Amino acid sequence: MTKHLAKTGISHKTSIVGRLITLLTGVCVFIAASVSAGSLEQAKRIHDRIAGVPPSEEVLVQMRDLIEDGEGIEAALLAMQNDNFYNVTLKNWVAPWTNREINVFVPLNDYIATVIGVVRDELDYRRVLYDDILYVGNGVSPAYASNSNAHYEALESSGLSLQDVLQQTTQSSVVTELPSEATAGIVTSRAAAKSFFIAGTNRANFRFTLLNHLCMDLEQVHDISRIPDRIRQDVSRSPGGDSRVFLNNCLGCHSGMDPMAQAFAYYNYEYDSETDLTGENGQIRYNEVGELDPDTGTRVTAKHHINSATFPQGFVIPDDSWDNYWRAGQNKNLGWDESLPGSGSGAKTMLQEMAHSEAFAHCAVEKVFKAVCLREPGDAADRSQIDDMVSSFTGGGHVLKNTFAEAADYCKGN
Repeated sequence: MTKHLAKTGISHKTSIVGRLITLLTGVCVFIAASVSAGSLEQAKRIHDRIAGVPPSEEVLVQMRDLIEDGEGIEAALLAMQNDNFYNVTLKNWVAPWTNREINVFVPLNDYIATVIGVVRDELDYRRVLYDDILYVGNGVSPAYASNSNAHYEALESSGLSLQDVLQQTTQSSVVTELPSEATAGIVTSRAAAKSFFIAGTNRANFRFTLLNHLCMDLEQVHDISRIPDRIRQDVSRSPGGDSRVFLNNCLGCHSGMDPMAQAFAYYNYEYDSETDLTGENGQIRYNEVGELDPDTGTRVTAKHHINSATFPQGFVIPDDSWDNYWRAGQNKNLGWDESLPGSGSGAKTMLQEMAHSEAFAHCAVEKVFKAVCLREPGDAADRSQIDDMVSSFTGGGHVLKNTFAEAADYCKGN
């Protein structure tokens, strides 16, 4: 070997150096390729998480370049231009909130469409709980009807882009049963009324709003230290003959829930139970000024007086005034807006109270994180990211589209 090297005029030392240079050059090429592949893979991952489908080659390259320039959020916003972000990702994200079964496999409805529209238009997301707002399909037949979901089913079947066809309007302009002051965004949508105002005592609408938009069920807000003076007649004070059950369990939920759910006192979902067993053709009903329920003699609907013999000394609802007893005690930690009075009349003001809480903002951000990152927030880095996203959300006009982009950028590497 040495002789051969000598004959060719190449020293053994030079050969080793040459090999090292070749090896290092190969390593550099490999590293460069890995960086390129990494940004490309991250672009594909962002698009898949946002839209659920692969990007076109042109969009993929644009997203890759944005990521390599440190513009991951812009790359995610680019992915949101794909129709599937609205038709599939957002639709499936919202669908479970619209029914008691928490079922994602439901048709498009006014609740879902309104959330999609608010996200698309970059509106203050808090408005979904209390504004006179509704999104319908522009030019879609049949038109919106308060006693049918046919409009939205036709829109979904058409395959039209929700990004293009959704049009903002007001509930009060198309739902003759609701004056503007009685509207409360998705909570008074037909879908929510059908699921949560049907039968019962309207507590279900409060409970599912708490669950879906503050990410807490009644067990998490259970507080037996609150005054029980607004707990209704239908709640036994000694279930099974044991008053301790009421004092240690029932009171903890009802003492806070009943004073707030009273805001729904004038609402009902009416349908013909003999011919329409599931209420498919029913519609929301609201007792306006001067409309008295024959069973109560007031605007309060009869359903709020059912089972009144359970505890006759209990609270009898006289109107739709509400108070937030959770502004004190352990649930003060939900972060209520001190600029609001904490009491009022009607669903609109009560739901504004909920929408302006810190819990609402945190819940929205966490739901987005889970939807985009496909996992629960885990370690300290995740929790820090959630806090940063909440700050960005509340400080940036409560625009949820940006929150989706921030989550996608954070999780693009895993």
